[in-house]
Amino acid sequence: MRGMSRKEILVLSGLILLFTWGMKVKAQEVTFSTLEKSMEANAKPIVVFLHTNWCNYCALMKKKTFANEEVQVALEEKAYFISFDAESKENIRFKNKDFVFKKKGLQSGVHELAEALTAQNAYPALVVLNKNYEIIYQQYAYVGPKEMLQLLNAL
Repeated sequence: MRGMSRKEILVLSGLILLFTWGMKVKAQEVTFSTLEKSMEANAKPIVVFLHTNWCNYCALMKKKTFANEEVQVALEEKAYFISFDAESKENIRFKNKDFVFKKKGLQSGVHELAEALTAQNAYPALVVLNKNYEIIYQQYAYVGPKEMLQLLNAL
C-alpha cells in the first residue's frame, strides 16, 4: 500500500473540515421531567428559557444567544438549561405537582408551568432557579450573548 498523494490529502482534509465546520458545542438541555434526577446527582442552578413559536425575539435568542459557543460552554458548566415552549400542550409533573396547558381562546392558551415561573405573560422570559427551585432571577426581554455570559458568571 503506497502513501497518500498530496491531492488525496487535500481532498481528505477538505472533507474533514466540511463535516466539522458546522459542528458546535451544544449545552445539554434537560427537561422538567428529568430535572429532579439530575439535581439529585449534581445540584446546580437552573436556567429556564420560556419562549413561544410566534415570538421573534425568542427566535433571535435561539439563533444568537443560545447558539453562541461561549454561552453553551458556560451553560454546561454552571447550570442546567431548560428551553420551554410556554404554549406547550404537554402535561408535566414537576415538584410533585401536575401542570397542564390552559386553553384561553380558540387557538391560544398558556401552560400552567409557564404561569408559575413568570410574573408576566411576556416572552422571551428568562428565569433562574436556585438549588431549592426558588426563583432568584427573572427577565422579560431579549438577552444577548454578552449579557447571558454576565448572568451565568454571576451564578
